Amino acid sequence: MISILFCLLFLRASLAFGSVDRWTQKNETVNPSQSCTCEALLPDAIFPMGELELLEKSSVQISHKLEMEISKIEMFEIRLTIYVEKIVNLTVLIGIMENDPDSYTEVQIEEVKIQIKQIEALIVELQASIEISSTVLVSIRKEITAMIVILTQLETTYDKNLVLLTRREYIKLQQKLEECESRYNEIFNPNIGSCDHGFISRLSKPMISHLNAHLNAGHRYGGWGKDSNPLLGYKNMYWYSGSTSTLVNQVNVYADYYRLIMRQPMKTHELHTSRDWRGVGNNYIVRGNTVYYQFREPFSMGKYNMTSQTAEYRVVPKASTRFSYFYSSSQNLDFAADENGLWVTYATEESNGKLMLGKIDEEAFALKEVYEMNIYKPSIGNTFMVCGVLYATRSVDIKTEEIFYTYNTHTRQESYLSIPFEKFQEMYVYLDYNPIDQKLYMYNDGYYVSYHVWFNQNKKKAQLLI
Repeated sequence: MISILFCLLFLRASLAFGSVDRWTQKNETVNPSQSCTCEALLPDAIFPMGELELLEKSSVQISHKLEMEISKIEMFEIRLTIYVEKIVNLTVLIGIMENDPDSYTEVQIEEVKIQIKQIEALIVELQASIEISSTVLVSIRKEITAMIVILTQLETTYDKNLVLLTRREYIKLQQKLEECESRYNEIFNPNIGSCDHGFISRLSKPMISHLNAHLNAGHRYGGWGKDSNPLLGYKNMYWYSGSTSTLVNQVNVYADYYRLIMRQPMKTHELHTSRDWRGVGNNYIVRGNTVYYQFREPFSMGKYNMTSQTAEYRVVPKASTRFSYFYSSSQNLDFAADENGLWVTYATEESNGKLMLGKIDEEAFALKEVYEMNIYKPSIGNTFMVCGVLYATRSVDIKTEEIFYTYNTHTRQESYLSIPFEKFQEMYVYLDYNPIDQKLYMYNDGYYVSYHVWFNQNKKKAQLLI
């Protein structure tokens, strides 16, 4: 409650002309000793326009850096093509020389050695440039993520329209970064979608995309990601489902990343309309435009076809409702998809809570093979599948999670390891791998979070002839 400038202006006019009662229209005289007090309610905080202007300036700088990195990646692609052609030509020449070594002089052999050394030096230089560019992209993503978080806070605290223009600019930058990183992966990770690699070696820093579509951290239960086997024309589609409880009511799908961030779904699928197809837990995935999730009643694995908008379920033999993951309840059936197909993890009373893994026949929607492991499911943070290998995580501290266990379905061997990675916030309820971009998607206290995955290249490692 304050006195404002209007009161002073009103008092000056009253002293000059006599005050006018706005209700009775009667003239009155105000004595010099009297005061005029005008009471008004103002908001507790003033909109931080300076902060918004600073964000706008930062967006210009980030855009400039991103354009430079995109140009570099295009240059890398051209140089790689040239180097590959040189290596192929040299490999052919060396093969010919090995078949008929007496036809070549020592000088000619020395020239070939020099060419090999030159290519080796060029590749070392290119590798260093790529590593620098990769670091810059990570730095840009951190800057954009930080700005998106600030803009989300401003949007929920102040007038949405004042923030919207700046926020859209940042989302465009974020989308451009996604496209840049996708192009980077196409060039430098040619094995995406295949299993021509070893086990996971490390994860990137967490990449925070946005607070959920409800703009509410209270929607802590949920998941998000991409279709692991998209139909034609749906490669860029994203999906999201979130709730304040473990009940699964609906799934939103978005045409692309931009519309996900702008909260513009192209379709919202309600699982409780003419029939009750609702689920529980936050352990679902989307594969072939179909949602695989834990059916609520009866307890079973369910699938909802978003094309035909029909659902069906199958009871998993001996699966128990008593054993969930460490971070969240009701995650009794956890679905995963990888390069080898569709999987589900669970536990049984007979296994005393030890983790079970089932390989799903997608056409029959039934388990065709089951694996039993030696780890207790409630001690696990979450699991995911990559190339037929199960990875399990657990908490190290409030900031750190680690991949601590693997089970290889090809060899039926398990192993313990330690691959720590940073959590965005202490609690998360969803973690799944997607084979089409080799990313981990996490839902962490209402935020969309993702990680790039790196593998040991110990299967078919390319070698330079020297």
